[in-house]
Amino acid sequence: LQLHHSGRYRCRGWVDSEISRGWKESAPMTATVHGVPVSGVSLSAQPPGGQVALGDRLVLSCAVAVGTGPLSFTWHRVGSGAPLGTGPHLELQHVGDNDSGHYQCRAS
Repeated sequence: LQLHHSGRYRCRGWVDSEISRGWKESAPMTATVHGVPVSGVSLSAQPPGGQVALGDRLVLSCAVAVGTGPLSFTWHRVGSGAPLGTGPHLELQHVGDNDSGHYQCRAS
């Protein structure tokens, strides 16, 4: 379901019996679709624990346990102002000494 699916609905069907014949409609009912806030954001690393040798590749993944989409992700390094990337994964191709630190994923 999407938020735009909220609205009034009814069903309609053709009745052909000895008693009556024609289109019959149900009473209308209102359906309301609510957005679910993002929660349960978790971060994982490959290799596990984020322990990687100089020059190797590190992939960080962000997951959301609950939340209505579309989801957006931003990656940050603690102490650094500018976002490092967007999307559920952050890939550091050739890890160097300057890549050590604490990383954070924000999901909304």
